[in-house]
Amino acid sequence: MTDEAQDPAQAELRASAGEASLLSRRQWVLLGGVGIASAAAGGGWAWWRSRPSAAEQDAGHAFWDRSFETPAGAHLSMRSLQGKPLLVNFWATWCPPCIAELPLLDSFYRENAAKNWQVLGIAVDQLASVKDFLARSPVAFPVAMAGQGGIELARSLGNLHGGLPFSVLFGADQRILHRKMGQVTASDLKAWAGLG
Repeated sequence: MTDEAQDPAQAELRASAGEASLLSRRQWVLLGGVGIASAAAGGGWAWWRSRPSAAEQDAGHAFWDRSFETPAGAHLSMRSLQGKPLLVNFWATWCPPCIAELPLLDSFYRENAAKNWQVLGIAVDQLASVKDFLARSPVAFPVAMAGQGGIELARSLGNLHGGLPFSVLFGADQRILHRKMGQVTASDLKAWAGLG
């Protein structure tokens, strides 16, 4: 006689364990499928949210018609920056993440200027504050003064909440390639360098 014939309760218990194991595998497969679908949906949503709308592209085109005063009192026309990739960074002296990312942006500019990359800092701040800050912590890239009007400009380029720092990456063809709300990282800059 087999063990199963001798103890029907144990045979039933083993069969139940096998079904539970099978059910558990099915649940894992189902959960894995749901996880993959969720990740794909999240990635799609993130891509959709970061891509510029037609209105933002129009604002991006209008951006090139603007000119700004520099902290030194000169005028800087955006048309003078056309034809090369441009990273525009909205910042202020009263914004700690803005101040923290400026050395990284400056390094990016110094390393990539020979590869036709441009960086422009747009200060959403008072002229005196920006002058004082740049005297203590100079940057190699140009800085433009936008004052509080810079918040509206940033909103027109996709910064819905008007927060700082905010960065916009323009291609050599003046189209918006990418936007980022918040402090940029070295990995952001490395990825963006390949887009220009």
